[in-house]
Amino acid sequence: MRHIISILMENEAGALSRVAGLFSARAYNIESLTVAPTEDPSLSRMTIVTTGSEEIIEQITKQLNKLVDVVKLMDLTEGEHIERELAMVKLNTNGRYREEFKRLADIFRGNIIDVTDSTYTVELTGTDEKIDAFIKAIDSQYILEVVRTGVSGIARGERRLSL
Repeated sequence: MRHIISILMENEAGALSRVAGLFSARAYNIESLTVAPTEDPSLSRMTIVTTGSEEIIEQITKQLNKLVDVVKLMDLTEGEHIERELAMVKLNTNGRYREEFKRLADIFRGNIIDVTDSTYTVELTGTDEKIDAFIKAIDSQYILEVVRTGVSGIARGERRLSL
């Protein structure tokens, strides 16, 4: 099962390496990982997407809680949450599909953020399913490059990750 683990951690050199090392040493896979400072410059928020049984996820969270850099963590998938991913997709627009790609970007509520004579770069924000659907809707021969941020998530309502 897919889980989104949100971690509040000290914003110090080596903290990311220790978390990644924990996953690597135990042969757990990280599907995506994002890290950025929070409103408190001494803390960063890391969001990890991983898969595993309930027992494996429980083991991961126990091990993460033992790391000295980890202040607090939350499995967002245990409650209502919002998740988003950003993707930029560069498309070859030579030929007859230029208008079709513009229409598809509009349908998926994407923004064309760069235009040249032969390319569009489309910015998309949404769930990973939405981004996957956009990419699948375009013939792969027209996709020049895809850059994805990985999932960021936040709990809904009063539930929050804070000190």
